[in-house]
Amino acid sequence: MKEFNSFSRRDFVAGASGLLMTGALQGVAGQAAESAPSAEGKPAPKSPLAIHGGEKVVSKGAPSLGRRWGDPERQQLEEMLQQDTLFYWGGPKTQLVKERFREVCPLKYVHTCSSGTAALHIAVAAAGVGPGDEVITSSITDPGTVIGILYQQGVPVFAELGRSTYNLDPEDVKRRITPKTKAIIAVHLAGNPCDLDALRKIADEHKLVLIEDCAQAWGAKSRGRPIGTVGHIACFSLQNSKHITCGDGGVVASSDERFGPELQRFGDKGYDRARGLGLTVFATNYRMSEPQAAVVAAQLTRLEKIAARRAQLGNLLTEKIAHIPGILPHQVHPEDRCVYWFYMFRIEPKAFRCSRGEFYKALAAEGVSCASGYIGKPLYGEPVFQNHGFFAGRWPIKEFGLTTMDYTKHHNPEVEAILATSIRVTIHEGMTEEYILAAAKAIEKVARYYAA
Repeated sequence: MKEFNSFSRRDFVAGASGLLMTGALQGVAGQAAESAPSAEGKPAPKSPLAIHGGEKVVSKGAPSLGRRWGDPERQQLEEMLQQDTLFYWGGPKTQLVKERFREVCPLKYVHTCSSGTAALHIAVAAAGVGPGDEVITSSITDPGTVIGILYQQGVPVFAELGRSTYNLDPEDVKRRITPKTKAIIAVHLAGNPCDLDALRKIADEHKLVLIEDCAQAWGAKSRGRPIGTVGHIACFSLQNSKHITCGDGGVVASSDERFGPELQRFGDKGYDRARGLGLTVFATNYRMSEPQAAVVAAQLTRLEKIAARRAQLGNLLTEKIAHIPGILPHQVHPEDRCVYWFYMFRIEPKAFRCSRGEFYKALAAEGVSCASGYIGKPLYGEPVFQNHGFFAGRWPIKEFGLTTMDYTKHHNPEVEAILATSIRVTIHEGMTEEYILAAAKAIEKVARYYAA
């Protein structure tokens, strides 16, 4: 498969010219039907788009995910109700979650917590991030990735992303390292593993802490290794929309002896319940309760089937749209397993006679469950960053001269291009191969209709 980042302008012009010579790109925008030569040399009409009154490609629409819990969760909850306590420390369901989590992600120290955001804050605190310390990460992510950095009075530093992986570009990460850099947070966006070998090498060379944000990556694998096992600390989310869930919750884990023993107390108000060290640090209360843990314990038994199915469906979609001119599929390393919390492809604006918005609307009209992009703007473009107004409208470490970061002057051109040209397609385990094949045909239909 030829990736967009190796697809030169010359290649595109040459390919487009060939198509023009055969008449495949005739016509003007807005026509309900256009023609192109068939295999027999006769004009074959292009199907009118559904948005213009044509027939939908996906006639039945996207299958529903349906209810994601049942008897296994009920059994765990009933057992939990027989307990004398619902507190996490020493709780049977919390212990069961740790055991089952280690079957998925074999790390020594495992701590359950109240959210993925909490997991990341715990990780940043355990890593020792303090006032003025810099943490390199992605700007296409949930705010939860950076909340912990800011609350530890650290400085998020936003690096460029791969053009079709949507993950940290290791070369740009290296360029952004300064004497103040303390850590890297690798966000496995949409369940697609980052280039962890490259990022771990950078972290080791510069004595940095590599934190994996696995919130969208339950069951993913990097070069065959469970996600979360390459970095120093792994953070997972159990929020309602994730692959597995207890409504809201998280897990943070590590096998590193420098950080693993610190995770529990940074999620439990600073109390060290295992070592009895007393209150030597302050931290917030990010505890998960036993009822939540009961649900998680059951959900973990469902994970492998969910992850494998999403990987299969997402890879099938890539296979079926990879040949379409002007379309850049979601790029996944062939040795990795992406679990597709969503699927995202990009369009080359000059390849089409329509905007990204028009392309998306036409695709949605064909019956494909999709959305225009992912987030509206990079995190650094949000008002709270543009105003440096993180704490009651102020940013104390900037006022005290501990950082010179100015988000009003920050730009990641590739990040901004990704958000301006991407279309997000829903993928979940309740979908069928038939639907994915139809979605691929719809993408090709829309791309062919609007081809420049």
